[in-house]
Amino acid sequence: NDQRYNKDYNGSIQVLRVEVCELSQVFFIFDLNPLEEYKMNHKRRGLALIFNQENFFFRLKLSKRTGTNADCDNLKKRLEELNFDVKTYDDEGQKEVLNAIHEAAEEDHSDADCFLLVFLSHGENNYVYTHDGMINIQDIIHAFRGDNCPSLVGKPKIFIFQACRGDKHDEPVVASGAADYQEVNNKVVIDASALNTLPAAADFIMCYSVAEGFFSHRNTVNGSWFIQDLCELLQKYGNTLEFIELLTLVNRKVSMREVGASSDPKAIGKKQVPCFASMLTKKLYFRKK
Repeated sequence: NDQRYNKDYNGSIQVLRVEVCELSQVFFIFDLNPLEEYKMNHKRRGLALIFNQENFFFRLKLSKRTGTNADCDNLKKRLEELNFDVKTYDDEGQKEVLNAIHEAAEEDHSDADCFLLVFLSHGENNYVYTHDGMINIQDIIHAFRGDNCPSLVGKPKIFIFQACRGDKHDEPVVASGAADYQEVNNKVVIDASALNTLPAAADFIMCYSVAEGFFSHRNTVNGSWFIQDLCELLQKYGNTLEFIELLTLVNRKVSMREVGASSDPKAIGKKQVPCFASMLTKKLYFRKK
């Protein structure tokens, strides 16, 4: 057969046209740059929503999340230092939370670098608790997908969940050649029930306080282990370290903790490891504006 090959170049995309007889096919060969970063030089860093649930309607039979206000205050300060426009919501009901989420999704984010949402609460299966009910995490994420929020297409969408994801304690082990580590803290309590990982779409990243199936620990004075360590590392490296690398460092730091005093004797000496699921397609930096 008569075959003709032509190469055209358009930026980083090499277009190879193959003509066989009267049929023509076009193949796109992408020259991937492993160092490519998200564009983070828009006018605004972006909107950050923090839903902070401390108290719950008595019929839900959920414990008060003492210490969560420390998490909320800490996060707000760290995110503002990274130039986010932060909005906090305390003990809001299901209707109010959904309204706030949909209002944010309907905003014009054209002049923003990214979007961030934090939920501090109890969790169960694929749901997080509001003051008076539950919200499916998939509904939260879906509101910011491209067809619902076109001005965030191609931009990082960061979701952080501080909630329990199961009913197991992570048992401590000592690595060969590693020193045992124990943190002396105040009273440690547990966030209730389970939270499962959900798929999202390109340019989403889901950050969880603990791996699926395990308890998430919260100090009644200083806040949760995960948020404490995330905020500390954001303060130190938020403007310089790539975000996935920073989250990996958070995993390491939290994993070095150990429950000391606790309202649950079975929790003493137990561990915790956060996790994240990344659908990011480029490197993410929060360099100073």
